[in-house]
Amino acid sequence: MNTLSRRHFLKLMGATAAVAASPAALRAQTTSATGRVVVVGGGFAGATIAKYLRHWSGGNVAVTLVDANLAHVSCILSNLALNSSMSLSQITFNYEALKQKYGVNFVQGRAAGIDNDKQQLKLDSGILLDYERLILAPGIDFAAIPGLDSSLVPHAWQAGPQTTLLKQQLAAMPSRGTFVLTIPKAPYRCPPGPYERACVVADYLKRKKPGSNVIVLDANPKIMAEEHTFTTAFNQTYAGVIEYHSNVLLNEVEVVSSTKRIARTSQGNFPAHVLNVIPPQKAGKIVFDVGLVPSGQNWASVNPLTYESTLIPGSKIHIIGDSQGTSQPKSGHIANAEAKVCADAILRAFAGEEPDPAPVTNSACYSPITAKTASWLTAVFAYNPNTGAMEAVPESFGEAPAATEENYEKMFDWAGNLFGDTFA
Repeated sequence: MNTLSRRHFLKLMGATAAVAASPAALRAQTTSATGRVVVVGGGFAGATIAKYLRHWSGGNVAVTLVDANLAHVSCILSNLALNSSMSLSQITFNYEALKQKYGVNFVQGRAAGIDNDKQQLKLDSGILLDYERLILAPGIDFAAIPGLDSSLVPHAWQAGPQTTLLKQQLAAMPSRGTFVLTIPKAPYRCPPGPYERACVVADYLKRKKPGSNVIVLDANPKIMAEEHTFTTAFNQTYAGVIEYHSNVLLNEVEVVSSTKRIARTSQGNFPAHVLNVIPPQKAGKIVFDVGLVPSGQNWASVNPLTYESTLIPGSKIHIIGDSQGTSQPKSGHIANAEAKVCADAILRAFAGEEPDPAPVTNSACYSPITAKTASWLTAVFAYNPNTGAMEAVPESFGEAPAATEENYEKMFDWAGNLFGDTFA
């Protein structure tokens, strides 16, 4: 990113304007409803709902936000840390604005259990937090992979130290080396993210490690997002650099030899100088621990009008963000939108009202393709009362016709507005 773009980006990060195409549930005025809410998880879902419950209630609803960390490192734009276009410090956000501007009470800790009868959340420190509504937004957890040691083979699918480790391994990779990336079966966090990473790494290797290649091992039958964009990138922009394989399943016995950096798959063994295994994903640990995931499934069952658990009706426990099990994608933008729908539903409930019967959310994303160009995608999801589900609006699906420098600049506008709407 050039200096002007970086300056512009940092300015936008402080913006408080709502993200474009926010849910229809955005309120025109505040409510006098009162209540007590505890939110677990300070990512895009949790931080957004904490902010908007306070904002839309005019400060009448008490909100406590719980997170194990003092700041959130955004997965959005984190792939750009791999080629030094961004630093992790630029995409790290604390909760000071939520505390000082909106009066959110922040507690550092990890959720350890829930007493649904007493309506109390227990933290690992032993602290008990009373609530009238509980929001769980813990993000993702990973399925275990035999032989995988993330201290040797990073996933970098939770931004932070893992991102730094992968960057260091790329920097140490020799010329004419091999980078192997595995993609789990959908759904997983950020549908275009793995393909974006393949492009960012390929661009870096072309410039810094001549003769190197990227092997993409996708468990899915095809590219799961921006198919035209990434097919073009793999076959044209990075022809001879990226080698893409679909329907590649990891073996069940020893999937990964971390010390030797070998991925063992249904299509053979793939040795690498740098091995980046993105494990299959599931709802955050606390969501599983308290029994909010149906047997044999990976995501929480919720009512998309309110995001309240359907496994424990009337529990007043809501699950938003990556852990929820609707058909909506798992991404920061959609998590921000779900949080607003959920916040609106909770405020209506405190006021004795029914939830919005027709919520609409929007998923948008920009993906860097080279060090100077990016693409985008967008989709709208609307509630279908006949199925009781959020369903994609077919005509709303779109992706950039081509990766361009203009899109690269707009990517920082989009991300800056989302960061500001969530954390500022």
